[in-house]
Amino acid sequence: MSQSRGTVIGVNGNMVSVEVEGEVALNEVGYIDTESGEERRRLKSEVIRVRGSRAEVQVFEMTTGIGVGDHVEFTGELLAVELGPGLLAKVYDGLQNPLPELAAQCGFFLDRGVYIEALDRETKWRFTPKASIGDRVERADTLGVVPEGIFEHRIMVPFNRYGTYTVKEIASEGEYVVTDRIAVLEDSSGEQIPVTMMFEWPVKRPIECYAERLKPADPMVTKVRIIDTFFPVALGGTYCIPGPFGAGKTVLQQITSRNADVDIVIVAACGERAGEVVETLREFPELIDPRTGRTLMERTVIICNTSSMPVAAREASVYTAVTIAEYYRQMGLNVLLLADSTSRWAQAMREMSGRLEEIPGEEAFPAYLESVIAAFYERAGVVNLRDGGRGSVTIGGTVSPAGGNFEEPVTQATLKVVGAFHGLSRERSDARRYPSIHPLESWSKYAGSIDRGMVEYAREVLHHGNEVGQMMKVVGEEGTSLDDYVWYLKSEFTDSVYLQQNAFDPVDAAVSVERQKYTFEILFDLLTTRLNFGQKEEARAWFAQLRQRFLDLNGTEWQSDAFKELVADIKKAVDSMRAGVEDNAVSIVGEMR
Repeated sequence: MSQSRGTVIGVNGNMVSVEVEGEVALNEVGYIDTESGEERRRLKSEVIRVRGSRAEVQVFEMTTGIGVGDHVEFTGELLAVELGPGLLAKVYDGLQNPLPELAAQCGFFLDRGVYIEALDRETKWRFTPKASIGDRVERADTLGVVPEGIFEHRIMVPFNRYGTYTVKEIASEGEYVVTDRIAVLEDSSGEQIPVTMMFEWPVKRPIECYAERLKPADPMVTKVRIIDTFFPVALGGTYCIPGPFGAGKTVLQQITSRNADVDIVIVAACGERAGEVVETLREFPELIDPRTGRTLMERTVIICNTSSMPVAAREASVYTAVTIAEYYRQMGLNVLLLADSTSRWAQAMREMSGRLEEIPGEEAFPAYLESVIAAFYERAGVVNLRDGGRGSVTIGGTVSPAGGNFEEPVTQATLKVVGAFHGLSRERSDARRYPSIHPLESWSKYAGSIDRGMVEYAREVLHHGNEVGQMMKVVGEEGTSLDDYVWYLKSEFTDSVYLQQNAFDPVDAAVSVERQKYTFEILFDLLTTRLNFGQKEEARAWFAQLRQRFLDLNGTEWQSDAFKELVADIKKAVDSMRAGVEDNAVSIVGEMR
């Protein structure tokens, strides 16, 4: 792509109109030369619309100082990220500038127009060749590996090298920096192409170097009971967490990132409040990874673009994160991408759409909002690689609808494409019932690890208990029958001992699937049994005592002697209150309906 130049002819917020000399492409990167006081700066921008010789570009910095007549230099390259060893444990901004290095250079307040290389050019990596001279290779084929954290980082044929190549040279085992030549490939015309350990890839172009895309089937274990049991997520699947402000979206994502059974975690803070991002940055280096006993940050990448940063960078941060996720998927790893919050990303799109004077859709969001959100979530998936390996990208995005209104456009557009919906409830968060996922409004299309019939029956109990609870608000406890009141107690018991989870308890914070299955079977036995009570006070007191035993069970080490003793006590207590003959679960559901 040839390089062109242009001249600024108009400025509207972070959108700048440019008269172009030559040709430019959509998503091409340009640098605006401007002077602010006595300082000259080059501000990075991206072409978002082209009309004849006029182009509109969005600037990733504050546009103060840009004026009519300023020169623009287009690079001829699309907005891209650097891919190679050294990405893990890094904190980047939306443009893949490493923030610690940027802060060391600029101080507390980041300067405009300062861009730093994403990958360290001085770190040496121990390269082990896997390809041999004469091998025939294609893009994404492995040439060698280097150790990165607990993984083998594959050095692959760059993804933008289409066709088949012959390996003419391959570096011997040794230490190299990312810019050293480690191989030479020859194409069909005889041209020789040097290959280093790093290359660039456009962020808005999906990486599709795999052999086959599969339907997500295997559960992604989060070790959060309400998710794994009631609303599971599949490896390579998608899910969203909408909820009002303060309902616990960010905390739930942090818990998931710590405990999920995945290889790589990528956190995209695309417009979240700075205070919450700072909390994440402080906590992650201190968290111990249960897989390695070392810091969790060693297999984490954080893309940080807070609400105080320029609006245009929010969009870039989302695509930067998903491109890095796809890159690690090509190595046969399972990657979890958490985007917080996609609402602010959509608000950035709305702002740019307004400046482009496009026809607005619902609530002034652009008419193409649904297609953009769908294109983002569609980059998730589980794939078979050409070498026989398998990798996945699972995407979970939070949505922050104003006033907790799930009918607003961003939430509805997201619900049309995701496979699981974990709706957070203001009522539950105010009652301190965490995670505040609403058990009656949420849903999942994926299969979990626990029998579906048992889960559906438990949800029936929750539905019936909720109906009785609503009725009791009108007629009071004395206006309900003993049987209905027992159903209400069963529902509240299920909520308090299984749906709620103590994130600060060293045992209860992360619950394995085996333990979930075992304890859920104990709970299911209680829910499907007709209990023999003489009066409501007796039932209330009995459930209160049993609740404490079950909570003690949740906080006791799995399969310890104390755990077994508590299980025996619970089963004995349930047996003592049986009516004598267990009701069939199907008939009970029929009575409830």
